[in-house]
Amino acid sequence: MQNENFARLKNCMRRAEKGETLTIGFFGGSVTQGCAATVHEKCYAYRVFDWWRHAFPKAEFSYLNGGIGGTDSHFGVSRVWQDFLMYQPDVVVLDFSVNDITNDSIGNDAFFQETYEGLVRRILTGRKQPAVLILNNVDYAKGTNVQDCHNEIGAWYGLPHVSMKDTLYEQMKAGRYTQEQLTEDGLHPSDQGHELVAAEITSLLGQIRQHMWEEEQEYILPEPMTANAYENSRRITIRETLPQLCGFQIDAEEKTGHLDLFKNGWIGRKAKDRILFEEEASCIALQYRKSVAGPALRAKVILDDDPASTWILDGKFEEDWGDSAQIAVILHHGERKKHRIEAEVLDDQLTGAVPFYLMSLILA
Repeated sequence: MQNENFARLKNCMRRAEKGETLTIGFFGGSVTQGCAATVHEKCYAYRVFDWWRHAFPKAEFSYLNGGIGGTDSHFGVSRVWQDFLMYQPDVVVLDFSVNDITNDSIGNDAFFQETYEGLVRRILTGRKQPAVLILNNVDYAKGTNVQDCHNEIGAWYGLPHVSMKDTLYEQMKAGRYTQEQLTEDGLHPSDQGHELVAAEITSLLGQIRQHMWEEEQEYILPEPMTANAYENSRRITIRETLPQLCGFQIDAEEKTGHLDLFKNGWIGRKAKDRILFEEEASCIALQYRKSVAGPALRAKVILDDDPASTWILDGKFEEDWGDSAQIAVILHHGERKKHRIEAEVLDDQLTGAVPFYLMSLILA
C-alpha cells in the first residue's frame, strides 16, 4: 500500500496560483447534492469550491456537482462519464461512504469495495488525471458508514481522505455539538453541519497549500486491489439498446439533466407486459424505480431462461423521502457472454397502481 500522495493536488494548486483555469468537482450522494442545505451555496461542496476561489484569486474556477441523493458507487461508476467526467474536472471530492451500505441482492462490503474501486480508477484515469480526495460522511444518528471499506481503496491508491466519523461525529459524542446542530434528520447536514464538513476538507487543503511548492513523488497508478470488474461499467437506456418490447413502452420524454432520473427508460403498465434484452456482460444489474405514490406494480426478472435465476422487483417504496433509483444485481462475476434478460409485469390486480418503470441496465 502507498502513503498519501499529494502530487496531483499540489499540481492543481500551483496551476491555480499561476492563474490558470480549473474545474472543481464533487461526486457522490445526497450530502454532496446539497440536501438539507437551505440554499445550494451553503452546502459543503459549494463552500469548498469557494475556498479555492478565495485561496487562489488569480485563477478562474468552474463548479461541478454530480451528486444524486440515494445512489451508490455501483450506479456512480456507470454514470460517471456522462454526468461528470465529460466536463473534465481537475479536482474531485468523492463521497459514497453513507450510501454503499444496502443493496437488494448483494449488499456486502466486498461488492461495494469493488464498485468503489472501479469508480476511483475511472476518475483517476480521466483525461485530465484529476486529483481525488475521499470524503467519508457519516450517519450521525447511528454512527455508521463504510469508511473502512472505502479507505482501504484510498490507501491502496495513495489518496487523501477526510472522515466525518472520525471528526464531527466524535466531537458530537464528546458534547461539542448536539446532533440537532449538525443535522435535522440524523443524516443530512444542516447549514451549520455543511459548514463544518467543508471546514474539515479545507483544513486539509490549507495544510497541503502551505507545502504546495515542495516536490512530491510522482503519482503512479497501482494495479487493482480487487477483481475490478466494474471499472468499465456501462449504463444502458433507450439511447443505447433496442430491446424486444412485448407490452412495455419506451419513455421518450426528454431528460433535462443528471438529477432528472426517471427518464429514458421503459414502462410496464399492465400485467403480462414483457421486455427482453440480449446483452454481453459478466456483471448485470437492473435499475428500476421504487415509488412512494401508493400501490405500485411488480415485475419478475429471469436470467437466461433459468427458473432458478429469478428475481421479483417491487415498485413500491416504503420510505417517504421520494422515489428511489433501486438496483438489483442479477449477475456478479458470471460468464462473459451474451445473456438473455427478461422482465414481465406481474398480475397483482392493483387498482390505480403506479406503472413499473425500468430505468436502465448496468453492465460490466
